[in-house]
Amino acid sequence: MAVSNWETLSTDVLILGSGGAGLCAALHLAEARPSPSVIIAVKGLFGKSGCTRMVQGGYNAVLHQPDSLEAHFRDTLEGGQWINHQELAWTLVREAPNRVLELENRVGCFFDRNPDGSVHQKPFAGQSHDRTVHKGDLTGIEIINRLSEQVAALEPVILEETRGVELIVDESGGRVTGALLLDLRKGSFVVVRAGATLLATGGGPTMFKITAASHDKSCDGVAMGFHAGAELMDMEMVQFHPTGLLVGQNQISGTVLEEGLRGAGALLLNAEGERYMERYDPRLERATRDVVSRSSYMEIMAGRGTVEEGVLLDISHRGADFVEKNFPGMTRRCRDVGFDLAREPVTVSPTAHFNMGGIAINPECRTSLEGLYAAGEDASGVHGSNRLGGNGVAESTVFGGIAGDVIAGELSLSSPKTTDQAAIEEMTKSSEAFLLRDEGPSVFELRDRMGETMWRRAGVVRTGEQLEQALLELEELKNDLSRAGCPGGPVYNLAWNTALNLKNSLDVSEAIVRSALARKESRGSHYRS
Repeated sequence: MAVSNWETLSTDVLILGSGGAGLCAALHLAEARPSPSVIIAVKGLFGKSGCTRMVQGGYNAVLHQPDSLEAHFRDTLEGGQWINHQELAWTLVREAPNRVLELENRVGCFFDRNPDGSVHQKPFAGQSHDRTVHKGDLTGIEIINRLSEQVAALEPVILEETRGVELIVDESGGRVTGALLLDLRKGSFVVVRAGATLLATGGGPTMFKITAASHDKSCDGVAMGFHAGAELMDMEMVQFHPTGLLVGQNQISGTVLEEGLRGAGALLLNAEGERYMERYDPRLERATRDVVSRSSYMEIMAGRGTVEEGVLLDISHRGADFVEKNFPGMTRRCRDVGFDLAREPVTVSPTAHFNMGGIAINPECRTSLEGLYAAGEDASGVHGSNRLGGNGVAESTVFGGIAGDVIAGELSLSSPKTTDQAAIEEMTKSSEAFLLRDEGPSVFELRDRMGETMWRRAGVVRTGEQLEQALLELEELKNDLSRAGCPGGPVYNLAWNTALNLKNSLDVSEAIVRSALARKESRGSHYRS
């Protein structure tokens, strides 16, 4: 059963995604006079899905001396191994303190305080000062709850459980005029014609077997931009967080135990009880994420890992009261799967966490295509080859706000141009093809095969031979996907949604692998053995 037609909507601005970037953009757009009309498309539930909500550690911003903008800037460049887009990095550093004030004073966030009432900032790896603003160890929930309340009060059109399928471009091929969406609830397509389109879907490297990203993510924004012709950069740079909770086949496996644990003195031990970071870096557990992840991976590959192919994270020496008071979210998360973080070591593994690569933007969030903007993890350049913990949610909210300001200043409030009906028909037919096949390879098995390929061939440590093999396996997966069937009709068809996810993930995976082959050196998160 196929979908025969589509609904058409028109708006001034289409925002794909409702994380920190998309919501801050919506708030800033509302300040324009006259305020543009806005449609927000959310793949999951508004305020309840995505990766920003999962942020644990906090938000980097320079608020107190002796910290300085120059120190934060240098830390960001050193962490990124000096391939950051420096204008973007400086924009992040310069604007982050203002955005923290905005989040508290306008949005209603309330971050943890020192006894004197000033905002508390804790230590994070790779940083020369304690600058990470936080709300306990579940900062993202505070930010998203307050942002979504404020945006909902503006009464934009919010399309929940509605995913992006493809961007729509004009006849010149150089201007984006909206997007084709899929309403998962109704199983029907929606064409949104827009004067400006913002990609803020969040990256999420879920193409790896062990991942910390929200499971609704499949790099949709990057894939859609790539399909439309937008320039990508730094695609080989995928960050693996050192401490993903390892719980076998449980869906929580790979979820991050936040960096503040190591900042507070947690130790990393191999199965023999050795504090192995002494072998790899003088900063020990507070080295940058790329260094710690690689060190843990090498311990596991050397046969000194646990039977689950992990290592041990131990903060029990700080005392149960300290751990339970300062890390209540992490303590509960571990307890839910039978671990006692406050009193015993917990098994962890490097986990695919963040894409430094993505769509190339300038400091005003413009892409190489007219009418298309990107912010947050869909965009690239800020972090170079490795992101510092605490710089991620800062990037999303800073550049989301900038995108809103820039779009409002440039937007023509005239009606968007008519889209190419034939092109839209081709997009819908391509997506519907899965529904028309009753048999074929299981999309769920293909998804698992992709995870194994990317983890084993293009993961924490890479070789040219492994990457070449990954290309062959990805091509085989694409061929198998082209024969996959998703019967059962279009409404809430989980297999169909997974097939569309897989299509995007495989394209982005190929971009990662080809970029990794092109970079012969080791730099940051990209390590060629």
